Amino acid sequence: MLPNFTADATSLATLDHQHLWHPFTQQQEWVKKDPLIIVSGKGAFLDDIHGKKYFDGNSSIWTNIHGHAHPHIVAAIAEQASRLDHTSFLGTTHPKAIILAERLVKLFPGSPLSRVFFSDNGSTAIEVALKMTLQYWQLTGHPERQRFVSFTSSYHGDTAGAASLSGKNIFSERFAKIHFPVEQVTDLSMLERLPHPQTIAAIVIEPLIQGVAGMRLWPKGMLRDLRSFCDRLGILLILDEVMTGFGRTGKMFACQHEGVIPDFIALAKGLTGGALPLAATMTREKIYEAFLGTVEEQKTFYYGHSYTANPIACAAALASLEIFEEESVLEKLPKKIECFSHSLKKLESLPHVAPIRQCGLIAGIELMQEPHASISYRWHDQVGAEICYKARHHGLLTRPILDTIVFMPPLCATEEEISNAVEGLFLTLQTL
Repeated sequence: MLPNFTADATSLATLDHQHLWHPFTQQQEWVKKDPLIIVSGKGAFLDDIHGKKYFDGNSSIWTNIHGHAHPHIVAAIAEQASRLDHTSFLGTTHPKAIILAERLVKLFPGSPLSRVFFSDNGSTAIEVALKMTLQYWQLTGHPERQRFVSFTSSYHGDTAGAASLSGKNIFSERFAKIHFPVEQVTDLSMLERLPHPQTIAAIVIEPLIQGVAGMRLWPKGMLRDLRSFCDRLGILLILDEVMTGFGRTGKMFACQHEGVIPDFIALAKGLTGGALPLAATMTREKIYEAFLGTVEEQKTFYYGHSYTANPIACAAALASLEIFEEESVLEKLPKKIECFSHSLKKLESLPHVAPIRQCGLIAGIELMQEPHASISYRWHDQVGAEICYKARHHGLLTRPILDTIVFMPPLCATEEEISNAVEGLFLTLQTL
């Protein structure tokens, strides 16, 4: 039964407007409306302070995997919290981190991804990969390799190094003077034309689909060709699987669709099932070995966070991986993905919906004034945001990327729940 917060809704809203600063939010507009105050969640649904239930249509910013308050994860968190809540990972270690690292390595059977470096979130997982890359080339006698390459419309996080990779100026332009040297390309043909490839340190990409670009799909085989390009020129490949990892695309990791093993892979979001912040950067043994040496040689990787490998977060991640096995999560995905595809087709019959972009249980539904003529709405009219706001009346909670509605249900959602949620969006879009 939900706690009775209703009497406090007004005072909580007032306090929010007085004291909080929300991410990616224009606060001047935020304080004009009563905030949606979420107080509980169960499975694929969230409940607000007034008792209204919403389908979690973007998995709580692409994090939730097995549903909210999954009993196995809740029990693992409680047990670990009662035993050891936190300890420094500088100079000590603990069982949950050791076992989790082994489990993550085993998710890539036979691959050389044998080393795991823990951090807190997707941005830091990418930051670790970038700094390890630069130091690796310095330690192996190639300090000239200091350029990074990413792709137009890409997004890889908000810390300084990760933001350097952004293909969207809104995230990076103001801070360009402090960024790493990064060049943007649109595709492999443009990549082939870049001068002086021997000075490129690494290429960074979200495999199969770009998230913040509006769920833009890469051509089939592109990732495999990119791996071949990097191998031919000795360039490191960094895969950002922060969004695509842990079943979202139909396999545990997106790169497994094309049999590609990177030099670094960044994991976060779904790593703990979406319950707690935790990230991991995995890399090859040969890269790890370059950092080995005496204290005097100063090869140490001087990077880390206070909550690196937090035991409670590691316990949640281990519980999440156990759920994948015990509940046959990946095996159940094909039918859910098929149901998702079938449900989404109905939306394409609406006059302002462009062809839908889908990869597994990820979809981008782009709204346009005239899709057939590729005429978009004016971005500052916030059409996508308005549709998402109205969708709440049909029990659907999600967020747009400009005028692309992101639909990314938790993997635990049933076919019926997915169909009903898409129907709610269909009814909302009829108001356009």
